[in-house]
This record gives sequence, structure tokens and C-alpha cells, in this order.
Amino acid sequence: MAIKFQFNKTSLNELNKQLKIRQRALPTLKNKESALRMEVKRAKNRMQELEEQLAKRIKDYEYMVSLWGEFERNLIQIDDVRLGTIKIAGVKIPVLQEVIFSVKEYSVFARPYWYTDGVKILKELAEIGIERDFYHEKMRLLDHARKKTTQKVNLYEKVQIPGYENAIRKIKRFLEDEENLSKSAMKIVKKRYENVEVES
Repeated sequence: MAIKFQFNKTSLNELNKQLKIRQRALPTLKNKESALRMEVKRAKNRMQELEEQLAKRIKDYEYMVSLWGEFERNLIQIDDVRLGTIKIAGVKIPVLQEVIFSVKEYSVFARPYWYTDGVKILKELAEIGIERDFYHEKMRLLDHARKKTTQKVNLYEKVQIPGYENAIRKIKRFLEDEENLSKSAMKIVKKRYENVEVES
């Protein structure tokens, strides 16, 4: 990234100001990046735990597979998924608060005895699956924020800070050279003036 500047003190002051802003922001960005990296890992681990838990629960109920054919498909449905939001390292993340189910009325006497347990099992499996999906989304959002933060850290660390430092160095050299030339010119003029005075 080419930093635009002019060879004067105003430009030097502006570049110094911009450099200080980036140098102060860099440690905060690095902390944010590492916090997001940790949260991504936690979300991924929790998602995998829920995936395993769901697979285990489904396996536990495999013996009932033939009974599920008797179960009414529209007996239970998800009415609402209540969400909240939290901020993790400055990133808004949805949080699962509650899954609301509705169960159609059915006669306990006209249905098989395991129907009530079947409803509980379906609710449990649905809640685990929904929670797993939420952790997947949380992981995706956090990872996206982490990547953007990493890009910004790299931009500051590898491009902008060195660029500003280089530009400041160039301006300082130019101003020093200009000052030295000016002093030299003044000395020459002074010496000539003294020589003219001595001759007259």
C-alpha cells in the first residue's frame, strides 16, 4: 500500500499521528484475534460433542425403529426457536434460549403406551440437533470475524506500520537535507558578505 505524503512538517505530523493510532491498536487487535480463535475452538468442540451426542441418542433408540412407523408424523412440531444475542470479542452472536414445541392432543388410551416417551425422545433429539446447528453457526460467525481481524493485524503489522515508518523516515531526511542546504547557503552568503565588507 503506497502511503501518500508531502515533504513538509504538516504531513510528517499527520503520518506520526496515524502511525501512533495503528501502533496502539495493534496489541488490542492481536488480543481480539486470539480470543476469537479460542472461541472458535470452543464452539467447534461443543458442536462435535453435540454431533456425537445426537448420533449416540439415535443409536440408543434404534431398537424402536419399527415402532416409529406407528408414530403420527405431525403429532409434534417446532413452533418457535427463541434467540438471544451476546457479544464475544465485539462480535454479535446468536444464542439459543429455548425451543418451543407444540404437541397435538392424542388419546393416551387409544395410542400405544410408548407414545408419551416417543414425544419426549423426539423433543430431546430436536433440541440437540438445533443446538448443534447453532454452535455451527456460532463457529462460522466467529471464524469469519477472526479472519477479518487477522487480515487487519497483518495489514497493520506488515504493510501500514512499516509504510508509515518509511514515509516518516523519508520526510525527516528530506527536511534535514533541506535544513543543511539552507544553513550551508546562509554560511556562503554570510562569508561573501564579510568578504565584500573587508574589501570596501
